[in-house]
Amino acid sequence: MNDEFWQDKKQKSKSDLVEQLEERAHTGEPMSGFQLRRSNLTGINLVNQGNKNGFQLINSDLYRANLCNAHLFHIDLHNTSLMKANFNGANLHCANLKGCNLLGTIFTNAKLDNIIWDDIVVQEKLALESNDDEERMDYLQQAEEIYRHLRKQTESQGLFEVAGDFFIREMSVRRYQMPMYSSKRLISKCVDLFCGYGEKPARVINFSMVMITMFALLYFIFGITDGHQIIEFGLDQNLKENANRFLETLYFSVVTFTTLGYGDLAPSGIARAVAAAEAFIGSFTLALFVVVFVKKMTR
Repeated sequence: MNDEFWQDKKQKSKSDLVEQLEERAHTGEPMSGFQLRRSNLTGINLVNQGNKNGFQLINSDLYRANLCNAHLFHIDLHNTSLMKANFNGANLHCANLKGCNLLGTIFTNAKLDNIIWDDIVVQEKLALESNDDEERMDYLQQAEEIYRHLRKQTESQGLFEVAGDFFIREMSVRRYQMPMYSSKRLISKCVDLFCGYGEKPARVINFSMVMITMFALLYFIFGITDGHQIIEFGLDQNLKENANRFLETLYFSVVTFTTLGYGDLAPSGIARAVAAAEAFIGSFTLALFVVVFVKKMTR
């Protein structure tokens, strides 16, 4: 059976379709452009035994195909439409799903370990390329639905790191649907930058380091007091003296940000307002870090 049969858009209804496709796969040649819409491929075995590279079923159409309990370990499905395909109970371990249309794809009870996913799904790419607002919004809604479904499926299998990435993308495309200059969109963007919607505790740490350094520079400019001595930048001081004074303002910034406040150094003048602002930001950031860290560790 040549590839013209498989690339024909007519619906495949042969009773031995599974056996024929398995036989074609074992030739080792890439299966490209195969039209398998609504095909019943239940239990098909497309595992390339004894080879580190899986079979290729690429640039094909598997719309509403039934692949329940299929054995698809390490299969390459890139750029294939899997829209509303049923992979219930299928083994997709290490599969390549880059460029696949995953709208409505059923992954219930499927093995999804180590799958190669796209950074963003096809619908989000189309939304970014679209110049039509209505079309763009439709693609974004589809992308949000896909990310939400993938997040739930990966969470149910304990793949929390992958689920976290899908959650970030879900929240991002939801943000894109908000009015450009709305307060909700701004707040959503800030939450993304500060903590990756609760999935990136390292971002909270990075933000803390930036804030501590920035406030230290402000104290270095406006000055803090150590008893009767003013600690600030001075043109009459050499590089070593200014460096030592900056380290003292950095220390003061750390204890202010963490609200420790040992009392050995104190702000003066404008630096008092700066210290109050840093203490407020520090309290909020530390609380945020605890929430994000606990969320990650208690999964």
